[in-house]
Amino acid sequence: MNSLHTPLYTSDQIRSLEQRAIAAGVVSGLSLMQRAGESVFAAVIARWPDIKRITVLAGGGNNAGDGYVIANLALQAAYQVRVISLADPEQLPNDALSCFKTYQQSGGQISMGDADGDIDTDLIIDALFGIGLNRRLSADHQSLIAKANQSSAKRVAVDIPSGLVADTGAVLADSVFKADLTVSFIAGKPGLYTGEAVNYTGEVLIADLDLPADFFRKTQATHYRLNKIALPSRPRNAHKGHFGHVLLVGGNHGYSGAIRLAAEAALRSGAGLVSVATRASHSHVLAMTRPEIMSHAVEDSNELLPLLDKASVVVVGPGLGQDPWAQALLSQIVTLNKPSVWDADALNWLAAHPHKLNCGIATPHPGEAARLLQCTTTDIAKDRFAAVQALQSAFGGVWLLKGAGSLIADGNSIGVSTTGNPGMASGGMGDVLAGICGSLLAQGLSLLEACQLAVYIHGEAADLCAAQAGERGMLASDLIAKLRQCLN
Repeated sequence: MNSLHTPLYTSDQIRSLEQRAIAAGVVSGLSLMQRAGESVFAAVIARWPDIKRITVLAGGGNNAGDGYVIANLALQAAYQVRVISLADPEQLPNDALSCFKTYQQSGGQISMGDADGDIDTDLIIDALFGIGLNRRLSADHQSLIAKANQSSAKRVAVDIPSGLVADTGAVLADSVFKADLTVSFIAGKPGLYTGEAVNYTGEVLIADLDLPADFFRKTQATHYRLNKIALPSRPRNAHKGHFGHVLLVGGNHGYSGAIRLAAEAALRSGAGLVSVATRASHSHVLAMTRPEIMSHAVEDSNELLPLLDKASVVVVGPGLGQDPWAQALLSQIVTLNKPSVWDADALNWLAAHPHKLNCGIATPHPGEAARLLQCTTTDIAKDRFAAVQALQSAFGGVWLLKGAGSLIADGNSIGVSTTGNPGMASGGMGDVLAGICGSLLAQGLSLLEACQLAVYIHGEAADLCAAQAGERGMLASDLIAKLRQCLN
């Protein structure tokens, strides 16, 4: 299978790449700044050829140097250019200072201090802070960013929107620059793609600034952005036994829909056989509405044992509940030594009865993650990467922290998924994802591969639904109809 994913680099790694390239004489710091500014300006005029007025917000570091390069290029191209700076440009670092002086010598003007009134322009360039930001923004900076966000102008962030942390995607201000386009330099940064950051980045474009590929090969990336894994073609003589038997356990009183969604998703993702262990009152309904599901009434945990023996993969949690029935079933499942997927109430049980899941995939949302880590959802949001890494370290296996920019940790690296959209904010989406994970495990993928592909096509199916009919009103069952298209 093709499992090549796109590396993401932390801010420290990016700075190291820059420094090594400069030390090796491959490029100068000033040349990198020039290339950065040129890449942003080229992206701007390609996307919005009709703009006439450009306003650059300049800070006090090297990011400001990129901004002055952009301003000078716009000036030379006969755009109306305004630079607003909250820092004395004469105090800029050497390369940035050089870029400012070039802009000044070309006749460029600069306004010092916060903008008076609204920012009346066609395009705003955010060159206030780069990837090194690690403190809350001042009131003056937040005021200027708020005015930029209130403007009707298009907005472009240089490297990363000001107010975001490049490594985590956390926000450091009440006002964060809300970009339509972010042009990030050298390589993607993890924080551009997850959590609150996705509200601010807009389209993300990576400009590698022509650094030689050899410099990247010498830097080990521990984060990556998921690309689609291509499954091999099935042999012509394939039969259902080749593609595994998934047993899904759940569907307590009032929650038959959850286990039905998960089971049908497992079928549509290509599992050879799919069984469900559920409450007796639900069993016949599942069989009637989706006859391909082998539905079993299980009221006593001992009735689960022969079903567990036959299954190649177990998915536990959708609609499970937390009553004695659920507790008894989980006590049978936790001792299994076969691939499993843990979701929903199974994770709440795990928080109270910690066990290692070395053969398992776990799929918490932030609330479940907070219970498992005995913290708050606010703590999870501050650093989603640290949270998913802590979950994997504590419980083993492969962990998927759901949400915008879902994260996958296997103990070696952390992946970020960029498929999916806000239409997925409705009940049952996690049940579908759990079913997909179980199905791909049953078809022979590793824990990590199954989790990677499942989260990718889960979001891809939602994107297909959104393209067809919009985001609002999307149902979890709508995704199931798209799974075959995504997998084939």
